[in-house]
Amino acid sequence: MSLFKSASIVSALTLVSRITGLVRELLIASTFGASALTDAFNVAFRIPNLFRRLFAEGAFSQAFVPVLAASRQKNGDEATHVLMNQAATVLAWALLVTSVLGVLGAPALVWLMASGLQSSAQGFDVAVVMTRWMFPYIAFMSLVALAAGVLNTWKQFAVPAATPVLLNVCMIGAAWWGAPWFATLGLAPIYALAGGVLMGGVMQLAVQLLALRRLHLLPRIGLSLQALRAAWHGEGVQRILHLMAPALLGVSVAQVSLLINTQIASHQGAGSVSWLSYADRLMEFPTALLGVALGVVLMPQLAAAKADDDHRRYSAMLDWGLRLVLVMTLPCALALLVFSQPLVSVLYNYGAFSPHDVHQTTVALMGYGVGLLGLVAIKVLAPGYYARQDIRTPVRIAVVVLVVTQLLNWVLVPLLAHAGLALSIGLGALLNAGWLLWGLRRTGAYKPLAGWGRFVLQVLLACAVLAAWLMWAAQHWDWVGLHSAPILRVGLMVGVLCVSGVLYFVALWLTGLKLRELLRQ
Repeated sequence: MSLFKSASIVSALTLVSRITGLVRELLIASTFGASALTDAFNVAFRIPNLFRRLFAEGAFSQAFVPVLAASRQKNGDEATHVLMNQAATVLAWALLVTSVLGVLGAPALVWLMASGLQSSAQGFDVAVVMTRWMFPYIAFMSLVALAAGVLNTWKQFAVPAATPVLLNVCMIGAAWWGAPWFATLGLAPIYALAGGVLMGGVMQLAVQLLALRRLHLLPRIGLSLQALRAAWHGEGVQRILHLMAPALLGVSVAQVSLLINTQIASHQGAGSVSWLSYADRLMEFPTALLGVALGVVLMPQLAAAKADDDHRRYSAMLDWGLRLVLVMTLPCALALLVFSQPLVSVLYNYGAFSPHDVHQTTVALMGYGVGLLGLVAIKVLAPGYYARQDIRTPVRIAVVVLVVTQLLNWVLVPLLAHAGLALSIGLGALLNAGWLLWGLRRTGAYKPLAGWGRFVLQVLLACAVLAAWLMWAAQHWDWVGLHSAPILRVGLMVGVLCVSGVLYFVALWLTGLKLRELLRQ
């Protein structure tokens, strides 16, 4: 299966996930708006997600997938299955301990994440309760990450890309049916969302395990302390743990940044955490559709190329990924900068979500949009290091970027409030991506193929045409004022986006860029 076909499968299924995610956010926004209670839910949801990124798609995946791919390439399937069993055993025991400690320490975790919630009569207490409900979600999602790593290594990309839809479906059900039911029980309706999150984790793990069982790849978890000791001392597990040490530091840096930003946002007034969360949901569309899809597909392929010492194929895959990032991400970044208010209005401006919420979410989205190209490029560049089992370099870069981001917060937050946090993240992402690219080129791991100058010029010319159209469309219609005509507003949005796509790709064609050839490479 070609890289583009694999990436297309992941991207298409991720699109379904992001569409259902938007439906989820729309329901939450229209039902609960942006308030102290929605801030409490977003904080409580971020806490298990923070640990999930440490155990799941963060440090664990960065270390597990390259070792697994290299083991299969060099040692065969039988030895690799032993490695899977050992890794699953160690991970399961670590998750059990973490989940128990997390439930017990929920008040301290909420205070560390967002002490500003204490200014609300209910916010802090509600966040603690929901954190306790959702903390076991970490265990389910971390095991999902292990299963996804195995499936992706065996080039089974569809199931891991599709299962996030289940979380969104469970949360949609919780907002639609669960919230009114909780209200009849005398409980805060927002608690229903926590139940939806937990159910979504259970469903995702069940589907992944069924896929592994069908392929006879289901790992066996040792339940005794003797089995744990044997797994811990396994050569492959020790290699994973060795790689996880710097990876854990790198992911921790990103999570420390998230913790600091959430803490700052919680002191910017009620709704600030929610405005950033709603904007971040829109950012996840292009980030996941292209960046995550390419990262998932490229990681095992780059690791296999490195294991074979095929430097030309390794470099060519990075070059292809970066070209695809530029041609697909730059127009999205422009849209977030010049067309953000219409996007936020059409998606969120219903029910309890007011015009003021539209404005505050819009400025946050524009801040994120500044760094979209960097955020997506990191998803391609970082696997270039992980595939070489070099995790220390991205970690060192991440530490410096964290410091720079917080210095930017010190300057921008007093001027722009919560939007300053988004802008700092965007600028930090550009610095991070640029530094990763420079490092790969400096070491000779990545050698750009010919034609980059012409390619960049072609993309910029097409983006100029797109920007002119989107600026006109943003000013021509009163997108917030069309709140009373939702069908007309949605229709206009669909029309504008369709024309945007046609204009951009026709402009690329007129400049001579052969997009079909790029996709076929």
